[in-house]
Amino acid sequence: MAYEAGVYAISGPVKKIGLTGSIATGKSTVTAILREEGFTVICADELARRVVEPGRVAFFEIVEEFGDEVVGSDGALDRKKLGAKVFSDRAARKRLEEIVHPQVSKEALFELEKAAKLKPDMPVIYDVPLLYEIGAEGDFDLVVVVHTEQKLQLERLMARDGLGREEALRRIATQMDIDEKAARADLVIYNTGTIAELEREAAKLAQAIKKPD
Repeated sequence: MAYEAGVYAISGPVKKIGLTGSIATGKSTVTAILREEGFTVICADELARRVVEPGRVAFFEIVEEFGDEVVGSDGALDRKKLGAKVFSDRAARKRLEEIVHPQVSKEALFELEKAAKLKPDMPVIYDVPLLYEIGAEGDFDLVVVVHTEQKLQLERLMARDGLGREEALRRIATQMDIDEKAARADLVIYNTGTIAELEREAAKLAQAIKKPD
């Protein structure tokens, strides 16, 4: 398996694909195209929101750990207040991950097995931002990283979320360096151009997955 100038070479059977990147590298655009191409894409961020809904185990553990102030007036977690607590505190962020990640893993296993039964001839794609951070690369037949230059990543994050430079840098720093992720990946999509160009690269990847060498 290798990446060369936009040509995605895949050999052998592929059943489970891990798709990752870092914040504001363009991963959401890639997953949208893969869904359009007929792949089942399971999103770790969506599962993470599901497992912290009121009444779930992770919800009660988070409230016990971080206090009632992280609960909004609607009874659900106030994600902004919780985020403010953990983004600037490494120990707090680690504790949150220890609560949420095991529950997400359980949910993901269920969804992966369900998808494999519904579409046995199609690989299942798991979109997981912290794939390398949690040591999950061994769970997949193929790992794809969506990469962009750090300068572009910073500019896109500031524009997308309305963040100042220092806050954007702080959020980027909570994840593994994108160059390191790319070095460890089986395939890399380099997102340095327009959205249309990224969509074309994602479509090429989809065709390569459907027809491996």
